[in-house]
Amino acid sequence: MTDRTAPKGGQGFSLIEMVIAVAMILVLAAIVTPSLSNAISIIKVRYSANDLSGLIQKARIEAARKNTFYSIEQTTLSPGEVAYYVDLAKSSSFVAGDPLVELGNQVSVHSGTGSGAPGETAFTTGLSFTLYSSGVLPSFNARGLPCTPSSGTCPQTPGQGFICFLSRNTVLATIWASVVVTPSGRVQVWSYDGTNWTQI
Repeated sequence: MTDRTAPKGGQGFSLIEMVIAVAMILVLAAIVTPSLSNAISIIKVRYSANDLSGLIQKARIEAARKNTFYSIEQTTLSPGEVAYYVDLAKSSSFVAGDPLVELGNQVSVHSGTGSGAPGETAFTTGLSFTLYSSGVLPSFNARGLPCTPSSGTCPQTPGQGFICFLSRNTVLATIWASVVVTPSGRVQVWSYDGTNWTQI
């Protein structure tokens, strides 16, 4: 009987080939990871904007349905997560049963102008209506129109609406979106693509 042996160099990978393959994988991972992280951040900001938009619409519907005014308020949940809710009890504090949207601590929300968003002035001017003051979150009166609470009432100022800018910082850029409430009470979601603001 003779021993069958494979010719030298015909069995598997050499150590050098293995090192080269691993190095190529690491280089590809280093190139792809920031782009993938940026894409995930874009999705998170857009979903956060859509969630906030839904909550704002819920406040508008409830105000019209119950013939009263309701406001959106901000709260911080126990693990430090930022959330927004419809203040059904009008107590300025979250109560179990209030509609709630948790945006997390990686998405920043700035209500009104002055957020530092790129092209903010041109964008807000292009909306063709006046915005309520910076720092004021949306409220709706019994007719479902935007208003600002004052001494137990919520008078509407004709021709005024709200805007909230959402942002998240990434390695490559800061991702931006916005939620706009028109003077008629319609809620719109906008996204910044690096050049222009476009309605989603």
